[in-house]
Amino acid sequence: MRTLAGRIGARWLVLGMVLAVGTAQAGQKQVGGVDMPDSLTLQGRRIALAHMQLQKRLFFKVYVWSLYLENQPRSASEAIASNSVKRLHFRFLRNISREQLVGSLRDGLQKNPDLKQGPMADHLRVMLSSLKDVQKGEDLVITYLPGVGLEIGGGASGGAFIPGKGFADALFSVWLDAHPIFPR
Repeated sequence: MRTLAGRIGARWLVLGMVLAVGTAQAGQKQVGGVDMPDSLTLQGRRIALAHMQLQKRLFFKVYVWSLYLENQPRSASEAIASNSVKRLHFRFLRNISREQLVGSLRDGLQKNPDLKQGPMADHLRVMLSSLKDVQKGEDLVITYLPGVGLEIGGGASGGAFIPGKGFADALFSVWLDAHPIFPR
């Protein structure tokens, strides 16, 4: 009997280990109570989670942002210059008014002088005009697709598209300057 029970126990142990390995391979990372997958596939291209961070205002958790990249760069400038899929994904942890969201993004993005006037400023207006009131748990997803442009979507946006790479580079440049995650 013990031998049979031992075999059954060993089988369950092996099955448990196989399931655990399968779960680990599915891969998710958690920050601030938000789970994000380790990788995604967009238009047949695999992008990997490069960074995930909780953003607070005073003592309040506001959002968790995630950066996905197709290629793993060694520096922020390499990440920006790369003509590969890039995604900024924001998961909001509280309700935020449209005015708060627009004001915060405008203040941050206008640190890049290119975004203050001309065609880039027009693109910024398109992006900001797509934003709406955010409910806790909603997302804002900003994705650059090579040869296509920047797509803005998720529950925090009515959706917008900005063609080309220039605005995407400016946006990612400001974001990665404000949130240095690569060695300088």
